[in-house]
Amino acid sequence: MVTDNPDDTADRQSKLVATKRAWAREGRLLTGAAPSPERPRLPPGQRLVSNWPVLDLGIQPDVPLAQWALTVDGLVDHPFTWSWADFQDQPAFSDVSDIHCVTSWSRYDNHWQGVSARHIVETARPQADAAHVILHSHDGYITNLSLSVFDDADVLLATAWEGKPLAREHGGPVRLVVPKVYFWKSAKWIRRIQFTNDDMPGFWEVRGYHNEGDPWTEQRYG
Repeated sequence: MVTDNPDDTADRQSKLVATKRAWAREGRLLTGAAPSPERPRLPPGQRLVSNWPVLDLGIQPDVPLAQWALTVDGLVDHPFTWSWADFQDQPAFSDVSDIHCVTSWSRYDNHWQGVSARHIVETARPQADAAHVILHSHDGYITNLSLSVFDDADVLLATAWEGKPLAREHGGPVRLVVPKVYFWKSAKWIRRIQFTNDDMPGFWEVRGYHNEGDPWTEQRYG
């Protein structure tokens, strides 16, 4: 259930998109620093914060757990849909990782709990021609990853942060966490994971953002 006024939400989203497109055209925040032979913990152009800023498209979907479901489909041998109870029955996974947002802030040592992306991959069994993963969210947001980036040891579908259930404003009840790329790739309010052969650039990727989003080489814009 979404309680935001549709007109206000559309206006906020329009202003946000216009601002971010302008950033992309201007190359805002790009330092042009040469890649370091030893990758530093803090990527170029980033600043450390201790809080966790909230960024979204003006919609924060309220998804009751009784109605929540995750569908995994596309080029897989075992497509499936999990209810919240099914999701809770999966092997628990914990990880500590850093967040790097394209808007220039980073936050160190975030403690996550949830289900690993590798467990999703092992359960779905992608077919040989699957090369990309498309993430679909309850607010209509879409983003894309290569299968190799999604199928990494530190990627998870998080249900908890710092020992507490993931707040709605941060993508709860379940969001993706992909630490090695800018955080717009870590889709909030996840509802579907689609394995494909063809790439499918998502919401920000078609609006001037980079298709891959590596923070250490400043892949902010494409």
